[in-house]
Amino acid sequence: MIEKIKILTELTKLRITSFVTITTALGFISYSGQLSFTLIPTLIGILLLACGSAAINHYQERDTDALMERTKNRPIPSRKITPGDALSVSIFLVVTGSLILFIGAGWLPMILGLINLIWYNGIYTPLKKINPLAIIPGSIVGAIPPAVGWVAAGGSLLDPQLTIIAFFFFIWQIPHFWLLLLVLDKDYERAGFPTLTKIFNHQQLARITFIWIIATVVSCFLIPLFGIVESHWINLGLFASGVWLCWDSVKLLQQAEGKISFRFAFMHINYFALFVVLLLSIDKLVI
Repeated sequence: MIEKIKILTELTKLRITSFVTITTALGFISYSGQLSFTLIPTLIGILLLACGSAAINHYQERDTDALMERTKNRPIPSRKITPGDALSVSIFLVVTGSLILFIGAGWLPMILGLINLIWYNGIYTPLKKINPLAIIPGSIVGAIPPAVGWVAAGGSLLDPQLTIIAFFFFIWQIPHFWLLLLVLDKDYERAGFPTLTKIFNHQQLARITFIWIIATVVSCFLIPLFGIVESHWINLGLFASGVWLCWDSVKLLQQAEGKISFRFAFMHINYFALFVVLLLSIDKLVI
C-alpha cells in the first residue's frame, strides 16, 4: 500500500500540483476576504484536475523521461506502472475533479480548470518539444488557478484585481523555469528538447533570467496599486521581499557559471512567490 501511494504521489507530481491549490486559494480569499465552505470543493476539484493533468503529462513524456537523469525513475519509465494504467488514473482524476468543481463551485470554475488542463497538456507539452520559448505561452497555466478561486468566490473574470494577481503568477513562471533549465540543461538536451542554452551560454541566459526576475518583482509591486492590499504593513512586506529578491538575484550576474547559485536562485524565487501568497492572505484574513 505504501508503495502504491508513493507511485501515485510521483505520478501526480503532488509537490508541484499542491502549489496550484495554494494559488487557487489565494484567488478565492482575495475576492471573498474569508474562508467559506465553497473553498473546500474548489480546492479538492482543482487539485484532482491538476493531478490528472500531471499524470497525463507523465504518459505524454514517458519516452523522453526515460532519457533524462532527473526523470528516468518516474513511475512509467521505471516500470512501476504501465502507461495504460497511468492513463486510466489520469482520466479518473480529471473526471472526478471536474465533477467536484462543477457541483461545489459552478460551471465557470470547472471550465477554467479544464482549459488549464488543455493548455498544459494539449498546447504547452507538445510545443516545448519544438520551441525553446514554449514556457512563455505555457506560463498561462500559472495564471489560471487564481482565476478559478476568484470566480468560485463570486468574482468576475474581468475584475482588474484578478488581472494583476494572474499576471504576477504568469511572469513568475518564466524565470522559475529558466533557472531550472540553467541547472538541468544537459538533461533537457539529452532528451532532445530545444533549449535556450543551445542559443545562449549560461552567463547570457542568467542575465536574461535576471531581467525576468526584476519583472516578477515589478509585477509584485503593482499589486497594491490595484486596491487589493489594505494594510500598509503588508505593502511594506511586499516591497521588502521584492527588494530582497532583487538583491539576492544579483548573484546570478556575479556567478553565472555556478550551478549552485542557479539552484539557490531557483529556490529563492519560489520562496518569494510563497511569501507573496502568505502576505496577501494575511491581509485579507487577519488584518
